[in-house]
Amino acid sequence: MKYWLMKTEPNTFSIDDLAEQPEQITCWEGVRNYQARNLLRDEIEEGDQVLFYHSACKTPAVVGLATVSRGGYPDHHAFDKKSHYFDPKSNPDSPTWYMVDIKLNKKLERPVTLAELREEATKARSPLVDMVLLQKGSRLSVQPVTKKQFDRVVKLSEK
Repeated sequence: MKYWLMKTEPNTFSIDDLAEQPEQITCWEGVRNYQARNLLRDEIEEGDQVLFYHSACKTPAVVGLATVSRGGYPDHHAFDKKSHYFDPKSNPDSPTWYMVDIKLNKKLERPVTLAELREEATKARSPLVDMVLLQKGSRLSVQPVTKKQFDRVVKLSEK
């Protein structure tokens, strides 16, 4: 099992939107970064665990937990001319873009803010010290996290 952080802008798709989906499952579509695409296509598998992260908002934070319910498959939105995620260079016979499905496990009782994660990373022996999210210039919408990082974020949400 692997662990991931997936970023979304809450005004585009929030944890509450996921909670309202049938069976609380959605596809994680629209990723248009090659490095993140490679993770979706090659690395992320059914059963992997996800930190659901709200970005580009007043208070960026980990707000929920999810499980990957379907591993990487072609992002069909790339082939739909009516979709915001349409890519005329993508081809169904040789897809460029991939997505996964995630299922909500739970909304966190207390979100863990970016500021709190940064503060935690300054502590001696913190597993968050090398968390991808906290590295300067890190902008990936899909990022690996270690089990220790995942567990520490969950523990912080329980304070």
